[in-house]
Amino acid sequence: MCSNVVVGLPSPPNLNGTLSSPTPTSNTKDGDHLVMNHTGVGGYKWRLVIAYDGTRYAGWQYQSSPPTIQCFVEKVLMQATKLERKDLSLVGASRTDKGVHAWGQFSFQVAHFVTPFNYDSIDSIHAALNGLLPSDIRVREISPAVPEFHARFSAKSKIYHYKIYNDTFMDPFQRHYAYHSAHKLNPAAMKEAAKYFIGKHDFSAFANASQKERVRDPVKNIFRFDVIEMGALLQLEVEGSGFLYRQVRNMVSLLLQIGREALPPYIVPMILATRDRRELAKYAMFAPPQGLSLVTVKYNEEHLRLPSGCSTTSFGRHYTIGSCKLPLY
Repeated sequence: MCSNVVVGLPSPPNLNGTLSSPTPTSNTKDGDHLVMNHTGVGGYKWRLVIAYDGTRYAGWQYQSSPPTIQCFVEKVLMQATKLERKDLSLVGASRTDKGVHAWGQFSFQVAHFVTPFNYDSIDSIHAALNGLLPSDIRVREISPAVPEFHARFSAKSKIYHYKIYNDTFMDPFQRHYAYHSAHKLNPAAMKEAAKYFIGKHDFSAFANASQKERVRDPVKNIFRFDVIEMGALLQLEVEGSGFLYRQVRNMVSLLLQIGREALPPYIVPMILATRDRRELAKYAMFAPPQGLSLVTVKYNEEHLRLPSGCSTTSFGRHYTIGSCKLPLY
């Protein structure tokens, strides 16, 4: 059992009214769960798997107005743990944009946060977070994490899906989760063009400038880019080592023009070679956010191992109703 265990919510103070700092001893197994926070004090790292409908949010990254996913998650973590925002150090794997989703059976955002105390069972905090969050944000899993794990930097690849509803009118049930194209698209041309994105390229021509982003390496490796026909739906699936700001939506915007047969597939390598975002703007408009979902973040397996001697992953609680005896008449 890990030392300095906190059971349930809120986290209890010690006799002096302050939170206990973890100090592993010779008979504990906490060593591979302890991390150092920004103040140099030992703490515990936790991994979150989060699903959300991004329709009414201004993306993932923190800002108080308009509200973001990170803003809401941090708010409920502060309520549940009684810690300040700076102490939680919440980090997400992907800074999804306004209106972009992380939802579905295998779709999720991954994040991590830090506490100065430990939990011997995390079912309680899991239930508390989902009880406090709005209904369009849900924590699907919570697990202890080793110090090496980082939601963003431990990722090996990310998978995004972009859905296009290709019919004369939009299915009202798809309006928040797919882009409507009334133009008849040519999936074969889109598939041919998507192949040009695969491999290691400089994607400067497909990246928007962002004041929130530090200067990043524009060279990314795209492992696959599939165009899948699902009746009226076209699902574009792209997996890569990482993506620049709005890179996926900009690639989709060009594929839409190619699908409309306004451009040939071989224009993709021509625009890539320019490394100039202004060149793409000559040919393609911006693809709206509602069709995009972050589906999977793949990690270094060693960084996903659970620390020894600590609580197991919480997938949430199932509730049951006991049978009651009916009176005999």
